[in-house]
Amino acid sequence: MNRLDFAAVLVDWPLLMRGAALTLALTAVATLLGLALGIACARARTHGPAIARALAAAYVELIRNTPFIVQLFFIFFGLPSLGLRLSSETASVIAMTLNLGAYAAEIVRAGIEATPRGQLEAARSLAMTERQVFLRVVLPPSLGRVWPAMVSQIVIVMLGSAVCGQIAAQELSYYANLIMSRNFRSFEANFVAAALYLAMAVLLRQALSWIGPRWLFGRVTPAGR
Repeated sequence: MNRLDFAAVLVDWPLLMRGAALTLALTAVATLLGLALGIACARARTHGPAIARALAAAYVELIRNTPFIVQLFFIFFGLPSLGLRLSSETASVIAMTLNLGAYAAEIVRAGIEATPRGQLEAARSLAMTERQVFLRVVLPPSLGRVWPAMVSQIVIVMLGSAVCGQIAAQELSYYANLIMSRNFRSFEANFVAAALYLAMAVLLRQALSWIGPRWLFGRVTPAGR
């Protein structure tokens, strides 16, 4: 029976740290773009014209009902047949953004639809434009209501980025597999990778829970009170 040898994996800690850094970088970019996309789609589905509602609904249903790895492979392997070649990192960001945007759209839409009608009428009575009503009255408390669910979805997208190693994006799982191919310590390599993903998930959740009330929607409770 072979003994466990974590030192054989940890000796390559610079590679693991490089992979973890890229994982967090991909997640950060996808979070910013995905949130913006999700908010735009949520507004289109609740306040947009019929064509915008239809397009947003089609996008949400398409992404939510297909596997992330299929979306990733389509972007990286399928688009070159149309003449659009992307780097593995760019394809990963696009796939993660589109995936997060679809789920974020439904999460934000739930918050928007919970906005009391009296708040909207009060804002309009002050001669605010529809854009001002949405950005100042509707969106901040809506994000406050759904932020815990949004944070969970962002963490899920971060963990899902592990499949980006399949297109040679040099994130954490890519380097874990590389180390494993060198020393054949599959248990140790996967255990260390899992521990790093767990640590990143916990830190990301705490960071987002701190950032949300301070930078995105003020000190609004999830119940919107």
